[in-house]
Amino acid sequence: MFQTFEDTSDKSQSAPRIASLRAVLKEAGVDAFVVPHTDEYQNEYLPPRAERLSWLTGFTGSAGTAIVTQSDAVIFVDGRYTLQVKDQVDLSVVTPLAIMEILPDAWIREKLQKGERFGFDPWLHSPAGVKTLEAACEKVGGELVSLQINPVDTIWEDQPPAPCTPLQIHPEEFAGKTAEEKRKEISEKLSSDKVTSVVLTKPESIAWLLNIRGTDVLHTPLPLCFAILHATGRVDLFVDLEKLTDEVAEHLGPDVTIVSQGSFSDHLAAIGKEATIQVDPSTVPYEVVRVLKETGCTVKEESDPCTLPKARKNETELAGTREAHIRDGAALTRFLFWLGKEGPKGTVDEIAAAKKLESLRAETNQLKDLSFDTISGAGPNGAVVHYRVTEETNRPLKSGELYLVDSGGQYLDGTTDVTRTVAIGVPTDEMRNRFTRVLKGHIALARARFPKGTSGANLDVLARAALWEAGLDFDHGTGHGVGSYLGVHEGPQGISKRSHTPLEPGMIVSNEPGYYKEGEFGIRIENLIVVTPLEDVADGERPMMGFETITLAPIDLALVDPTLMTADEITWLNAYHTRVRETLSPKVDDTTKAWLEEATRTIS
Repeated sequence: MFQTFEDTSDKSQSAPRIASLRAVLKEAGVDAFVVPHTDEYQNEYLPPRAERLSWLTGFTGSAGTAIVTQSDAVIFVDGRYTLQVKDQVDLSVVTPLAIMEILPDAWIREKLQKGERFGFDPWLHSPAGVKTLEAACEKVGGELVSLQINPVDTIWEDQPPAPCTPLQIHPEEFAGKTAEEKRKEISEKLSSDKVTSVVLTKPESIAWLLNIRGTDVLHTPLPLCFAILHATGRVDLFVDLEKLTDEVAEHLGPDVTIVSQGSFSDHLAAIGKEATIQVDPSTVPYEVVRVLKETGCTVKEESDPCTLPKARKNETELAGTREAHIRDGAALTRFLFWLGKEGPKGTVDEIAAAKKLESLRAETNQLKDLSFDTISGAGPNGAVVHYRVTEETNRPLKSGELYLVDSGGQYLDGTTDVTRTVAIGVPTDEMRNRFTRVLKGHIALARARFPKGTSGANLDVLARAALWEAGLDFDHGTGHGVGSYLGVHEGPQGISKRSHTPLEPGMIVSNEPGYYKEGEFGIRIENLIVVTPLEDVADGERPMMGFETITLAPIDLALVDPTLMTADEITWLNAYHTRVRETLSPKVDDTTKAWLEEATRTIS
C-alpha cells in the first residue's frame, strides 16, 4: 500500500503537454482552459484516470487548480503546498500562485481579454464554482464555454481506464444502522420538504446511505457511483454493472434499482416537469443541474441531506473508532519505540520508516488500507506540510534533526489519522520552544468547553494563540472531519478560519496545530477528538460541549519545555500520557511496554 510516488507526470513533460493542450484549445476556438484537481464525484483522492492536473503539470498534491492560456500557465495552491509545488512543476513553464494571495477568478479578471473564450469541463465544477468563473469572465467581457469533451483527455494518449472493483457490504455491526433506517430518515425529510427526489453525486454519501463500500480509489473505501433517492424511500443506483455481485444485490434489496452508470444523464433528462429535485450546489456537477433545468423540473439547491447524519457518528460507530484507535495506537507506539532505537544510527530513511510503520499496522491483521499517503518527513522535508516522499527526495533521519510522521489506517470499525514529531538525538532549544508552543495550542483545543452552536471557526484561535504570542503561525486548518471507514477528510465539520458548521455531538475532528521552518524542520501534533456533550456544568444556563481525545500515542517529551507550560497544561499532558500507558501497555510486547513507561512518565 505504501507508495514512493514514481511520478507518471514527470515535470519535464509538462512543456510538450501544455503545448499540445494549447493547440487543441486553439483549434476549438477557446483561449483558456481550467484544470482542477477533481473528478465528477468531487473526490479528494482520484482514480488514476482523473489525475489530469498531475499529468499536465507534475504537481501531485491533493488540491490545486491550473489555468492554461495561449501565453500563460499557472497553478493555484493553498498553504499546504506552497513549497511542494515549486519542487514538482517546471517553473519555466508553469507559475505557482498562492491561493491565499490571489484567487483563480481574480487572476481571470486580470488576464482574460474582452471577447476571449474561457473553457471548462462541466462535470468537474459545481454550479457554485461555475457561477464564480462566469462572473469573472463577464467582468472583462469574456465568455465562459462548457466543453463536453475535456481537451486534456484528447491529448492524454495512455489515459488509464475508469476503475471497476466489486461493491462491498459494510455490515450493520460497524455501521450501527441499517440502510433501510437511513433511507427512511432521509426520505421522510425530503417528503416534509416537498421534494420529489435528491440527486446524490458524492460517493461517500451513497456509501453511507446504502451501507456499501468499494476500492475504486486509493485509501478511501469508495464505490464510484451516482444515486437518486426518492421521497418514497426508493433509490436508483447508477453504477458500472460489473461491480455488482449477487451478495451485494441481495443486501441492497428490492427498493434499490441498479442502473448502468452510462445512462445517468439520460435518466436525468427523463425526469418530468412536475418534479422537484434537490441538489447540493457545492458538490453536484454543473452538468447535472444543466440537464435537470432543461427538463423544466424545479431544481432546489440544498446541502446533501446525508452529510450531517453521516458526520454525527452513532454509538456503534464511536465504539468502533475507539477500538480502532487503540489498535492503531499500539502499532504506532511499537513504531516509535523502534524509531527511538534505530533513528539515531543514521541507517533509517523516510521510505524505510514509512514502510516499517505500515508493516506494524498490517500486523494487526485488520488493516484494510492506509487512510492516506504517509507523510514521512525528515529535517527540512518535514517543513513541507503535505510532503510525499519519492526515491529522489528520500532523506535519511539524522541526529539533531526532527522527524515528522503523519499517517493513518482504514479499519472496518474506524478511520485513524495521527501525527507525531520526534527528535532524532538531542533537539535544539528552538525546536523545543516551537514544539511546546504547538503542544500548548493542541492542549487548549483538547480542553475547550463551548456552547451549543459553536463552530470550528470560533475555536481555531485556541490552537494558534501560543504561536501568535511569539509572532508565529501555520498556514493550514487546525482540524478536519473524519469518517467512519470512509474519508479521512470529511465535511462539513472542521476547525479552521473557514469552518462555520456548528459542531455537534458525535462529530469527529482532528486537532493538529503545527509550525514549519522552511529548509529546517516541521512540527505537527495531531490527535482525533470527538465532540461530546458535557453534563457537569454546575448552574449552567446553556448546553455545553467539549472534546474526547480518542487518539492514543506518546508525545515526545524530549521536545517539551515545561517552563513554557501552565500547571493545567502539564496536568493535561500527564493525564493523557497516563491514559496512553494504561490503555496500550497490555497491547504491546514487554520491551515496548518498558519503553512506553518512560515515554509517558510524569513531568512537572
